[in-house]
This record gives sequence, structure tokens and C-alpha cells, in this order.
Amino acid sequence: PVVIRRPLPVVLADPDLLSQVFINLLSNAIKFSRTRERPQVEVGSLRQDGEIVIYIQDNGVGFSAEQAAQLFQPFQRQHAGDFEGHGVGLSIVRRIVERHGGRIWAHSQAGEGARFMFTLPLAAPASL
Repeated sequence: PVVIRRPLPVVLADPDLLSQVFINLLSNAIKFSRTRERPQVEVGSLRQDGEIVIYIQDNGVGFSAEQAAQLFQPFQRQHAGDFEGHGVGLSIVRRIVERHGGRIWAHSQAGEGARFMFTLPLAAPASL
């Protein structure tokens, strides 16, 4: 199941682009946790240092620290052959988040799931 920790914040962002961020991150969380006996995905947020931090966490296959460095590069598939995909989703997410003045990162251990976090500023950037 997907659990959304409410309330998620209202942010000033391009709704179509922000939707794409959520579609890509949620799709990955579901894809990489679907092989678990009890797949779980959690979405939540917090305020930290003048920013909104939004996270999407799963209990999927995860990735190693070595793989983390390449996650947001285009065509870098971490589990090639085991899961479908082209390796561009996370690079698209990074570009959208950065366009909004935010940043994105991830934490994981192989076999232990993953947690992707991205920030959005409290005020809208000058131009989207």
C-alpha cells in the first residue's frame, strides 16, 4: 500500500512538472518494492531550514552506496535486466527539482529499501 502522511504542504510550483516528479518517484518506489511480500511506500514531508523536504520511502530492493552516486545520471540503470525502464526518470526528476530551486538526494542500502528526498523553497523561484 501507499501511505501518505497528511497533510502534504501546499507549495508554489509548476503543477505539471511537480506531478511528473511524483509520478516518477512513486512509480520507482512501487516498481522496486513490488517483489516484497508486503510492499510499502510512504510519502511525507517536513520543514527544515526554510525549505520543504518531501520524501518517498519504500521497502524495496534498495541500492548500494556506490550506485547512489550515479542515480540521477541519464541512462544509469541500477538493476538492469531485473526491472523495466530506460534509466532517465531520476535525471528528469533532478532537473525539475533544480528548476524549482530545490535539490534531491537518496539514501539506501541494498536489500533495505530506499528513501528519496527533495526540497522545494518556501517562496517561489523567480522563474519556472
